[in-house]
Amino acid sequence: MIRTPRDFPAVEELLQSKELSAAVSALPRPVAADIVKSVVASLKQKLAEENAPIARTAMFRAIGRELAARKTRELSRVVNATGIVVHTNLGRAPLPESIFEDIKRTVVGYGNIEFDMRTGARGHRGEACEDYLCALSGAEAGAVVNNCAAALFIILNTLANRKKVLISRGELVQIGGGFRIPDILKRSGARLCEVGTTNITTLADYESAIDARTGLILKVHKSNFVQAGFTEEVPLKQLVELGRQHNIPVLNDLGSGVFIATEKILGYREETVQDSVRAGASVTCFSGDKMLGGVQAGLIVGEEALVRKVKKNPIFRTVRVDKIVFSVLERLLSIYLEGTHTEGIKLWQVLSERSSELKKRGESVLKQCGSPTGISLERTSAYVGGGAFPEKPIESVGLVFNTDWKATRLMKTFRDLRPPVIGRIEDDRFILDLRTVDPADLPHLVSAIKKLTQ
Repeated sequence: MIRTPRDFPAVEELLQSKELSAAVSALPRPVAADIVKSVVASLKQKLAEENAPIARTAMFRAIGRELAARKTRELSRVVNATGIVVHTNLGRAPLPESIFEDIKRTVVGYGNIEFDMRTGARGHRGEACEDYLCALSGAEAGAVVNNCAAALFIILNTLANRKKVLISRGELVQIGGGFRIPDILKRSGARLCEVGTTNITTLADYESAIDARTGLILKVHKSNFVQAGFTEEVPLKQLVELGRQHNIPVLNDLGSGVFIATEKILGYREETVQDSVRAGASVTCFSGDKMLGGVQAGLIVGEEALVRKVKKNPIFRTVRVDKIVFSVLERLLSIYLEGTHTEGIKLWQVLSERSSELKKRGESVLKQCGSPTGISLERTSAYVGGGAFPEKPIESVGLVFNTDWKATRLMKTFRDLRPPVIGRIEDDRFILDLRTVDPADLPHLVSAIKKLTQ
Protein backbone atom coordinates (compact mmCIF):
# COMPACT_ATOMS: atom_id res chain seq x y z
CA MET A 1 0.00 0.00 0.00
CA ILE A 2 1.06 3.57 -0.67
CA ARG A 3 0.46 5.75 2.39
CA THR A 4 2.87 8.68 1.87
CA PRO A 5 4.33 10.42 -1.23
CA ARG A 6 7.67 8.76 -0.49
CA ASP A 7 6.10 5.33 -0.96
CA PHE A 8 5.66 5.91 -4.70
CA PRO A 9 8.32 4.11 -6.78
CA ALA A 10 10.73 6.22 -8.83
CA VAL A 11 9.67 6.93 -12.43
CA GLU A 12 12.50 4.81 -13.84
CA GLU A 13 11.50 1.92 -11.59
CA LEU A 14 7.95 2.13 -12.87
CA LEU A 15 9.12 2.27 -16.48
CA GLN A 16 11.09 -0.93 -15.95
CA SER A 17 8.41 -2.75 -13.95
CA LYS A 18 6.99 -5.99 -15.35
CA GLU A 19 3.45 -4.70 -14.77
CA LEU A 20 3.97 -1.84 -17.25
CA SER A 21 6.58 -3.27 -19.60
CA ALA A 22 4.20 -3.98 -22.51
CA ALA A 23 2.44 -0.62 -22.32
CA VAL A 24 5.72 1.29 -21.95
CA SER A 25 7.38 -0.49 -24.88
CA ALA A 26 4.47 0.46 -27.16
CA LEU A 27 5.34 4.17 -26.86
CA PRO A 28 8.49 6.27 -27.32
CA ARG A 29 10.20 6.13 -23.92
CA PRO A 30 10.23 9.92 -23.28
CA VAL A 31 6.47 10.01 -23.91
CA ALA A 32 5.89 7.06 -21.57
CA ALA A 33 8.03 8.73 -18.90
CA ASP A 34 5.99 11.94 -19.09
CA ILE A 35 2.76 9.97 -18.70
CA VAL A 36 4.11 8.10 -15.68
CA LYS A 37 5.20 11.38 -14.06
CA SER A 38 1.80 12.94 -14.71
CA VAL A 39 -0.19 10.01 -13.28
CA VAL A 40 2.06 9.74 -10.20
CA ALA A 41 1.65 13.48 -9.59
CA SER A 42 -2.11 13.11 -9.86
CA LEU A 43 -2.12 10.18 -7.42
CA LYS A 44 0.02 12.11 -4.96
CA GLN A 45 -2.50 14.92 -5.03
CA LYS A 46 -5.32 12.43 -4.49
CA LEU A 47 -3.44 10.94 -1.56
CA ALA A 48 -3.04 14.37 0.04
CA GLU A 49 -6.68 15.33 -0.49
CA GLU A 50 -8.32 12.08 0.60
CA ASN A 51 -5.72 10.93 3.13
CA ALA A 52 -6.50 7.33 2.16
CA PRO A 53 -3.88 4.75 1.11
CA ILE A 54 -3.60 3.73 -2.53
CA ALA A 55 -3.04 0.12 -3.51
CA ARG A 56 -0.03 -0.52 -5.74
CA THR A 57 -2.26 -2.49 -8.10
CA ALA A 58 -4.52 0.56 -8.44
CA MET A 59 -1.46 2.70 -9.21
CA PHE A 60 -0.33 0.31 -11.96
CA ARG A 61 -3.85 0.18 -13.41
CA ALA A 62 -4.07 3.98 -13.50
CA ILE A 63 -0.71 4.33 -15.24
CA GLY A 64 -1.50 1.46 -17.62
CA ARG A 65 -4.80 3.06 -18.65
CA GLU A 66 -3.11 6.35 -19.49
CA LEU A 67 -0.33 4.66 -21.45
CA ALA A 68 -2.91 2.66 -23.43
CA ALA A 69 -5.03 5.76 -24.00
CA ARG A 70 -2.05 7.65 -25.42
CA LYS A 71 -1.32 4.74 -27.79
CA THR A 72 -4.81 4.98 -29.25
CA ARG A 73 -4.04 8.52 -30.46
CA GLU A 74 -1.62 7.12 -33.01
CA LEU A 75 -2.95 6.39 -36.48
CA SER A 76 -4.01 2.77 -36.70
CA ARG A 77 -6.21 0.55 -38.80
CA VAL A 78 -9.84 0.12 -37.77
CA VAL A 79 -12.67 -2.08 -39.01
CA ASN A 80 -15.41 0.13 -40.39
CA ALA A 81 -18.77 -1.48 -39.55
CA THR A 82 -20.75 1.77 -39.60
CA GLY A 83 -22.16 1.32 -43.09
CA ILE A 84 -20.79 4.74 -44.07
CA VAL A 85 -18.47 4.06 -47.00
CA VAL A 86 -16.68 7.41 -47.22
CA HIS A 87 -16.39 8.01 -43.48
CA THR A 88 -14.58 11.28 -42.78
CA ASN A 89 -13.57 10.27 -39.26
CA LEU A 90 -12.22 6.92 -40.45
CA GLY A 91 -10.06 8.19 -43.32
CA ARG A 92 -12.72 8.72 -45.99
CA ALA A 93 -12.34 6.52 -49.09
CA PRO A 94 -10.84 3.08 -48.42
CA LEU A 95 -7.64 2.43 -50.36
CA PRO A 96 -6.77 -0.97 -51.87
CA GLU A 97 -3.48 -2.58 -50.87
CA SER A 98 -2.68 -3.06 -54.55
CA ILE A 99 -2.30 0.69 -54.95
CA PHE A 100 0.58 0.75 -52.48
CA GLU A 101 2.19 -2.25 -54.10
CA ASP A 102 2.02 -0.40 -57.42
CA ILE A 103 3.54 2.82 -56.10
CA LYS A 104 6.14 1.33 -53.76
CA ARG A 105 8.92 1.68 -56.31
CA THR A 106 8.10 5.37 -56.89
CA VAL A 107 7.94 6.56 -53.27
CA VAL A 108 10.78 4.66 -51.61
CA GLY A 109 14.15 6.37 -52.02
CA TYR A 110 14.67 9.07 -54.62
CA GLY A 111 12.38 9.88 -57.55
CA ASN A 112 11.92 12.29 -60.42
CA ILE A 113 9.32 14.43 -58.64
CA GLU A 114 10.85 17.63 -60.07
CA PHE A 115 13.42 16.27 -62.51
CA ASP A 116 12.97 16.17 -66.29
CA MET A 117 14.32 12.81 -67.45
CA ARG A 118 14.47 14.01 -71.06
CA THR A 119 16.64 17.09 -70.55
CA GLY A 120 18.28 16.45 -67.20
CA ALA A 121 17.01 19.85 -66.01
CA ARG A 122 14.57 20.76 -63.28
CA GLY A 123 11.08 19.49 -64.09
CA HIS A 124 7.55 20.39 -63.09
CA ARG A 125 5.88 18.58 -60.19
CA GLY A 126 2.92 16.37 -61.08
CA GLU A 127 3.04 16.59 -64.87
CA ALA A 128 1.79 13.05 -65.50
CA CYS A 129 -1.00 13.41 -62.94
CA GLU A 130 -2.15 16.65 -64.56
CA ASP A 131 -2.07 15.01 -68.01
CA TYR A 132 -4.23 12.15 -66.76
CA LEU A 133 -6.64 14.62 -65.15
CA CYS A 134 -7.06 16.40 -68.48
CA ALA A 135 -7.45 13.15 -70.43
CA LEU A 136 -10.15 11.96 -68.03
CA SER A 137 -12.05 15.21 -67.53
CA GLY A 138 -11.68 16.71 -70.99
CA ALA A 139 -10.28 19.94 -69.51
CA GLU A 140 -7.42 21.98 -70.98
CA ALA A 141 -5.33 21.97 -67.79
CA GLY A 142 -5.18 20.53 -64.30
CA ALA A 143 -3.51 21.07 -60.94
CA VAL A 144 -3.37 19.36 -57.56
CA VAL A 145 -3.26 20.88 -54.06
CA ASN A 146 -3.64 19.33 -50.61
CA ASN A 147 -7.45 19.39 -50.26
CA CYS A 148 -10.59 20.83 -51.84
CA ALA A 149 -10.83 23.70 -49.36
CA ALA A 150 -7.30 24.73 -50.40
CA ALA A 151 -8.29 24.43 -54.05
CA LEU A 152 -11.29 26.72 -53.52
CA PHE A 153 -9.21 29.18 -51.50
CA ILE A 154 -6.37 29.54 -53.99
CA ILE A 155 -8.71 29.81 -56.98
CA LEU A 156 -10.64 32.60 -55.27
CA ASN A 157 -7.44 34.34 -54.17
CA THR A 158 -6.04 34.16 -57.70
CA LEU A 159 -9.08 35.10 -59.75
CA ALA A 160 -11.18 37.25 -57.41
CA ASN A 161 -8.94 38.92 -54.82
CA ARG A 162 -10.63 42.20 -53.78
CA LYS A 163 -13.42 41.48 -56.25
CA LYS A 164 -17.03 40.42 -55.83
CA VAL A 165 -17.89 36.74 -55.99
CA LEU A 166 -21.52 35.97 -56.70
CA ILE A 167 -22.98 32.96 -54.90
CA SER A 168 -26.52 31.81 -54.23
CA ARG A 169 -27.66 32.04 -50.61
CA GLY A 170 -28.80 28.45 -50.95
CA GLU A 171 -25.18 27.36 -51.55
CA LEU A 172 -23.53 28.99 -48.53
CA VAL A 173 -22.83 25.58 -47.08
CA GLN A 174 -20.75 24.40 -44.14
CA ILE A 175 -18.35 21.56 -44.91
CA GLY A 176 -16.68 19.07 -42.56
CA GLY A 177 -14.91 20.26 -39.43
CA GLY A 178 -17.00 23.43 -39.15
CA PHE A 179 -15.47 25.14 -42.19
CA ARG A 180 -17.93 27.42 -43.93
CA ILE A 181 -17.81 28.46 -47.57
CA PRO A 182 -18.41 32.17 -46.70
CA ASP A 183 -15.46 32.14 -44.27
CA ILE A 184 -13.11 30.56 -46.82
CA LEU A 185 -14.28 33.08 -49.39
CA LYS A 186 -13.64 36.07 -47.16
CA ARG A 187 -10.20 34.82 -46.07
CA SER A 188 -9.22 34.45 -49.71
CA GLY A 189 -9.51 38.22 -50.17
CA ALA A 190 -12.66 37.97 -52.28
CA ARG A 191 -15.81 39.89 -51.44
CA LEU A 192 -18.90 37.81 -50.79
CA CYS A 193 -21.99 38.84 -52.74
CA GLU A 194 -25.05 36.76 -51.87
CA VAL A 195 -27.77 36.49 -54.51
CA GLY A 196 -31.27 35.08 -54.39
CA THR A 197 -32.79 33.48 -51.32
CA THR A 198 -32.20 30.25 -49.41
CA ASN A 199 -34.64 28.27 -51.55
CA ILE A 200 -35.07 30.30 -54.74
CA THR A 201 -32.28 31.78 -56.84
CA THR A 202 -32.87 32.79 -60.46
CA LEU A 203 -30.63 33.84 -63.33
CA ALA A 204 -31.96 37.38 -62.93
CA ASP A 205 -30.63 37.43 -59.34
CA TYR A 206 -27.10 36.82 -60.60
CA GLU A 207 -27.44 39.24 -63.52
CA SER A 208 -28.70 42.10 -61.36
CA ALA A 209 -25.69 41.73 -59.03
CA ILE A 210 -23.06 41.96 -61.79
CA ASP A 211 -21.07 45.18 -61.95
CA ALA A 212 -17.53 46.34 -62.78
CA ARG A 213 -16.21 44.92 -59.47
CA THR A 214 -17.47 41.37 -60.10
CA GLY A 215 -14.60 38.93 -60.49
CA LEU A 216 -16.20 35.49 -60.35
CA ILE A 217 -19.44 33.54 -60.30
CA LEU A 218 -19.25 30.63 -57.85
CA LYS A 219 -21.48 27.56 -57.86
CA VAL A 220 -21.15 25.18 -54.88
CA HIS A 221 -22.49 21.63 -54.92
CA LYS A 222 -24.83 21.05 -51.96
CA SER A 223 -23.13 17.73 -51.30
CA ASN A 224 -24.01 17.24 -47.63
CA PHE A 225 -27.66 18.28 -47.63
CA VAL A 226 -30.69 18.53 -49.91
CA GLN A 227 -33.40 21.11 -50.47
CA ALA A 228 -36.91 20.00 -51.28
CA GLY A 229 -40.28 21.59 -51.94
CA PHE A 230 -40.51 25.10 -53.35
CA THR A 231 -36.96 25.44 -54.66
CA GLU A 232 -35.13 26.70 -57.73
CA GLU A 233 -31.49 27.02 -58.68
CA VAL A 234 -29.70 28.06 -61.85
CA PRO A 235 -28.10 25.27 -63.90
CA LEU A 236 -24.36 25.55 -64.43
CA LYS A 237 -24.75 25.92 -68.18
CA GLN A 238 -26.85 29.05 -67.80
CA LEU A 239 -24.33 30.56 -65.37
CA VAL A 240 -21.55 29.85 -67.86
CA GLU A 241 -23.47 31.65 -70.61
CA LEU A 242 -24.07 34.61 -68.29
CA GLY A 243 -20.39 34.67 -67.41
CA ARG A 244 -19.39 34.70 -71.07
CA GLN A 245 -21.70 37.61 -71.79
CA HIS A 246 -19.96 39.66 -69.09
CA ASN A 247 -16.47 38.14 -69.42
CA ILE A 248 -16.65 36.71 -65.88
CA PRO A 249 -15.22 33.24 -65.15
CA VAL A 250 -17.42 30.62 -63.46
CA LEU A 251 -16.02 28.36 -60.74
CA ASN A 252 -17.85 25.10 -60.00
CA ASP A 253 -16.97 23.58 -56.62
CA LEU A 254 -18.14 19.97 -57.00
CA GLY A 255 -17.07 18.95 -53.50
CA SER A 256 -16.88 15.16 -53.66
CA GLY A 257 -16.40 14.93 -57.41
CA VAL A 258 -17.10 11.79 -59.43
CA PHE A 259 -15.82 10.62 -62.81
CA ILE A 260 -18.21 7.78 -63.61
CA ALA A 261 -21.94 7.35 -64.21
CA THR A 262 -23.47 6.43 -60.85
CA GLU A 263 -26.96 5.32 -61.92
CA LYS A 264 -26.19 1.61 -62.24
CA ILE A 265 -24.32 1.33 -58.93
CA LEU A 266 -26.22 3.81 -56.77
CA GLY A 267 -29.51 4.27 -58.59
CA TYR A 268 -28.98 8.01 -58.77
CA ARG A 269 -27.24 10.28 -61.26
CA GLU A 270 -24.60 12.54 -59.77
CA GLU A 271 -23.04 15.41 -61.71
CA THR A 272 -19.63 14.29 -62.93
CA VAL A 273 -16.43 16.26 -63.40
CA GLN A 274 -16.84 15.71 -67.15
CA ASP A 275 -20.34 17.22 -66.96
CA SER A 276 -18.89 20.35 -65.39
CA VAL A 277 -16.18 20.68 -68.04
CA ARG A 278 -18.64 20.06 -70.90
CA ALA A 279 -21.02 22.66 -69.44
CA GLY A 280 -18.19 25.17 -69.84
CA ALA A 281 -17.16 25.89 -66.24
CA SER A 282 -14.02 28.02 -66.35
CA VAL A 283 -12.59 26.10 -63.39
CA THR A 284 -13.83 23.04 -61.49
CA CYS A 285 -12.50 21.76 -58.16
CA PHE A 286 -13.20 18.59 -56.15
CA SER A 287 -11.74 16.23 -53.56
CA GLY A 288 -9.37 13.32 -54.10
CA ASP A 289 -10.41 11.17 -51.13
CA LYS A 290 -14.17 11.04 -51.58
CA MET A 291 -15.88 9.80 -54.75
CA LEU A 292 -12.58 9.62 -56.57
CA GLY A 293 -11.60 6.90 -54.10
CA GLY A 294 -8.08 8.14 -53.45
CA VAL A 295 -6.01 10.15 -51.01
CA GLN A 296 -6.58 13.61 -49.57
CA ALA A 297 -6.07 16.16 -52.32
CA GLY A 298 -7.82 19.05 -54.00
CA LEU A 299 -8.04 18.58 -57.76
CA ILE A 300 -8.44 21.51 -60.15
CA VAL A 301 -9.35 21.34 -63.84
CA GLY A 302 -10.28 24.07 -66.27
CA GLU A 303 -9.17 26.59 -68.84
CA GLU A 304 -5.40 26.57 -69.34
CA ALA A 305 -4.90 30.32 -68.85
CA LEU A 306 -6.78 30.33 -65.55
CA VAL A 307 -5.17 27.17 -64.16
CA ARG A 308 -1.76 28.58 -65.10
CA LYS A 309 -2.56 31.72 -63.07
CA VAL A 310 -3.51 29.59 -60.08
CA LYS A 311 -0.23 27.67 -60.27
CA LYS A 312 1.77 30.91 -60.44
CA ASN A 313 0.16 32.24 -57.27
CA PRO A 314 2.85 32.31 -54.52
CA ILE A 315 0.35 30.60 -52.19
CA PHE A 316 0.38 27.54 -54.47
CA ARG A 317 3.65 26.35 -52.95
CA THR A 318 2.10 26.31 -49.47
CA VAL A 319 -0.65 23.90 -50.55
CA ARG A 320 1.22 21.62 -52.93
CA VAL A 321 1.39 17.84 -52.45
CA ASP A 322 4.28 15.37 -52.29
CA LYS A 323 5.42 12.36 -54.32
CA ILE A 324 3.23 9.94 -52.35
CA VAL A 325 0.02 11.79 -53.22
CA PHE A 326 1.03 12.22 -56.85
CA SER A 327 1.96 8.55 -57.12
CA VAL A 328 -1.40 7.40 -55.74
CA LEU A 329 -3.34 9.82 -57.93
CA GLU A 330 -1.44 8.80 -61.05
CA ARG A 331 -2.34 5.16 -60.44
CA LEU A 332 -5.98 5.92 -59.58
CA LEU A 333 -6.50 8.11 -62.63
CA SER A 334 -4.87 5.44 -64.78
CA ILE A 335 -7.41 2.91 -63.48
CA TYR A 336 -10.28 5.22 -64.45
CA LEU A 337 -8.76 5.79 -67.88
CA GLU A 338 -8.43 2.02 -68.33
CA GLY A 339 -12.09 1.56 -67.34
CA THR A 340 -11.27 -0.92 -64.56
CA HIS A 341 -12.43 1.16 -61.59
CA THR A 342 -14.96 -1.42 -60.36
CA GLU A 343 -12.17 -3.97 -59.91
CA GLY A 344 -9.23 -1.68 -59.17
CA ILE A 345 -10.63 0.98 -56.83
CA LYS A 346 -11.75 -0.15 -53.38
CA LEU A 347 -14.51 2.47 -53.09
CA TRP A 348 -16.34 1.12 -56.13
CA GLN A 349 -15.78 -2.48 -55.05
CA VAL A 350 -17.55 -1.71 -51.76
CA LEU A 351 -20.38 0.23 -53.39
CA SER A 352 -20.90 -2.44 -56.09
CA GLU A 353 -21.11 -5.40 -53.70
CA ARG A 354 -24.47 -7.19 -53.95
CA SER A 355 -26.60 -7.46 -50.82
CA SER A 356 -26.96 -11.18 -51.47
CA GLU A 357 -23.20 -11.57 -51.04
CA LEU A 358 -23.29 -9.55 -47.83
CA LYS A 359 -26.07 -11.80 -46.56
CA LYS A 360 -23.95 -14.90 -47.23
CA ARG A 361 -21.08 -13.38 -45.26
CA GLY A 362 -23.37 -12.54 -42.36
CA GLU A 363 -24.85 -16.05 -42.30
CA SER A 364 -21.34 -17.50 -42.24
CA VAL A 365 -20.35 -15.28 -39.31
CA LEU A 366 -23.40 -16.29 -37.26
CA LYS A 367 -22.88 -19.98 -38.07
CA GLN A 368 -19.24 -19.83 -36.97
CA CYS A 369 -20.36 -18.13 -33.75
CA GLY A 370 -22.85 -20.91 -33.03
CA SER A 371 -25.93 -18.86 -33.98
CA PRO A 372 -26.05 -16.96 -30.66
CA THR A 373 -29.39 -15.69 -29.36
CA GLY A 374 -30.00 -11.98 -29.39
CA ILE A 375 -28.06 -11.42 -32.64
CA SER A 376 -29.88 -11.39 -35.98
CA LEU A 377 -29.05 -10.75 -39.61
CA GLU A 378 -31.21 -7.95 -40.98
CA ARG A 379 -31.52 -5.59 -43.91
CA THR A 380 -29.92 -2.24 -43.16
CA SER A 381 -29.26 1.02 -44.95
CA ALA A 382 -25.71 2.08 -45.70
CA TYR A 383 -24.67 5.48 -47.05
CA VAL A 384 -21.97 6.83 -49.33
CA GLY A 385 -20.98 9.46 -46.76
CA GLY A 386 -18.28 12.09 -47.16
CA GLY A 387 -20.90 14.71 -48.05
CA ALA A 388 -22.21 12.75 -51.04
CA PHE A 389 -25.75 11.46 -51.69
CA PRO A 390 -27.03 12.47 -48.22
CA GLU A 391 -30.56 11.09 -48.76
CA LYS A 392 -29.75 8.08 -50.91
CA PRO A 393 -29.45 4.94 -48.77
CA ILE A 394 -27.71 1.85 -50.15
CA GLU A 395 -29.25 -1.54 -49.49
CA SER A 396 -27.10 -3.44 -47.03
CA VAL A 397 -27.05 -6.22 -44.43
CA GLY A 398 -26.01 -6.00 -40.80
CA LEU A 399 -25.45 -8.08 -37.70
CA VAL A 400 -27.95 -6.60 -35.24
CA PHE A 401 -27.74 -7.04 -31.47
CA ASN A 402 -31.20 -6.80 -29.90
CA THR A 403 -32.06 -4.51 -27.00
CA ASP A 404 -31.18 -7.18 -24.43
CA TRP A 405 -27.62 -6.10 -25.16
CA LYS A 406 -26.67 -2.64 -23.94
CA ALA A 407 -25.79 -0.85 -27.18
CA THR A 408 -23.47 1.78 -25.69
CA ARG A 409 -21.52 -0.87 -23.81
CA LEU A 410 -21.17 -2.96 -26.98
CA MET A 411 -19.99 0.11 -28.88
CA LYS A 412 -17.13 0.55 -26.40
CA THR A 413 -16.36 -3.19 -26.22
CA PHE A 414 -15.89 -3.43 -29.97
CA ARG A 415 -13.99 -0.14 -30.04
CA ASP A 416 -11.53 -1.53 -27.49
CA LEU A 417 -10.64 -4.48 -29.72
CA ARG A 418 -7.37 -4.57 -31.63
CA PRO A 419 -7.96 -3.64 -34.35
CA PRO A 420 -10.96 -1.60 -33.15
CA VAL A 421 -14.35 -2.34 -34.70
CA ILE A 422 -16.51 0.76 -35.17
CA GLY A 423 -20.23 0.03 -35.45
CA ARG A 424 -23.34 2.19 -35.06
CA ILE A 425 -26.42 2.41 -32.85
CA GLU A 426 -29.99 2.62 -34.19
CA ASP A 427 -33.13 2.39 -32.07
CA ASP A 428 -31.05 1.33 -29.05
CA ARG A 429 -29.61 -1.59 -31.03
CA PHE A 430 -25.94 -2.06 -31.88
CA ILE A 431 -25.32 -2.81 -35.57
CA LEU A 432 -22.29 -4.13 -37.43
CA ASP A 433 -23.08 -3.15 -41.02
CA LEU A 434 -21.36 -5.57 -43.40
CA ARG A 435 -21.34 -3.18 -46.38
CA THR A 436 -18.17 -1.55 -45.12
CA VAL A 437 -16.49 -4.55 -43.48
CA ASP A 438 -13.60 -5.98 -45.50
CA PRO A 439 -14.06 -9.77 -45.98
CA ALA A 440 -10.55 -10.23 -44.55
CA ASP A 441 -11.82 -8.80 -41.24
CA LEU A 442 -14.74 -11.21 -40.82
CA PRO A 443 -12.70 -13.71 -38.71
CA HIS A 444 -11.99 -10.81 -36.33
CA LEU A 445 -15.76 -10.24 -35.93
CA VAL A 446 -16.30 -13.97 -35.36
CA SER A 447 -13.65 -14.03 -32.64
CA ALA A 448 -15.10 -10.94 -30.91
CA ILE A 449 -18.69 -12.23 -30.96
CA LYS A 450 -17.61 -15.63 -29.67
CA LYS A 451 -15.93 -14.01 -26.68
CA LEU A 452 -19.12 -12.08 -25.92
CA THR A 453 -21.50 -15.03 -26.21
CA GLN A 454 -19.55 -17.95 -24.78
